[in-house]
Amino acid sequence: MSYKTLLVHIDDSRRCAARVAVALDLAQRFDAHLIGLYVVSQDLFQPLFRMDDSMQLSTLEEQHMQRQLHAQTAFHDAAQRAGCDRVEWRAPPGPAVEIATLHARHADLLVLGQRDPEDPAAYVARHFIEDLLMECGRPALVLPYAGEIATLGENVVVAWDGSREAARALSDSLPLIRRARFATIESVERHAHGDGTHGEPPVSIDVAAFLERHGIRASFSTTPAVAGVSTGATLLNRVADLHADLLVMGAFGHPRAQERVLGGATRTLLESMTVPVLMSH
Repeated sequence: MSYKTLLVHIDDSRRCAARVAVALDLAQRFDAHLIGLYVVSQDLFQPLFRMDDSMQLSTLEEQHMQRQLHAQTAFHDAAQRAGCDRVEWRAPPGPAVEIATLHARHADLLVLGQRDPEDPAAYVARHFIEDLLMECGRPALVLPYAGEIATLGENVVVAWDGSREAARALSDSLPLIRRARFATIESVERHAHGDGTHGEPPVSIDVAAFLERHGIRASFSTTPAVAGVSTGATLLNRVADLHADLLVMGAFGHPRAQERVLGGATRTLLESMTVPVLMSH
């Protein structure tokens, strides 16, 4: 198993260039075809003033085309500097989430960026990352908006709770874990029951055997739950303790009355990630 088609989300945000750089690095590692998908907020096309609607709309369309051309040129220039010639540019029109979902379903791995609340250009649509993760059926590498990414995939932590989502994420991340120097299967002990005992996620020898058949030797660790500290926060603390540069985890969520309801750990990581996170649903 390998990644042969990668898709990187491109927009006009400050962190887009860093996202493209990571995607190009991965494309070269796996000798993969890289698609740059330009999807931005549709709100950018709405007139801000109503002095002259036709003139205002024309101006906004021109600005959009200029931004798109700038992003396309930057993408191809970055690919040329990286010596990566298997790249493709796409800028399809239409609703952001629906368009991104459609194109994502034909990729082995997506490269996305955590939304930067201080950068208006990083906004694509409400719950864009969440909806894309839940609907596309493909694994996504989500990069934090803060900090630099010096390494990726050398020291990997896999969040394991025995769930379908965790199993999917583990399988989807095998190409990266296989190349890692260190891999840790990390479980967070469940909170205490009424009798004072704790329920522990099933970390079994089956997981170790599964990985070894793929040529991967991993260590296993279980962290006790702490009252008042969420599972997501506990995982972030462990990532820091182990100096990991990638976290792998299942993404939990479901739609409810027009709202996307995420699992607690998924929500915490999407809001507060400190390292890249590979997620699968």
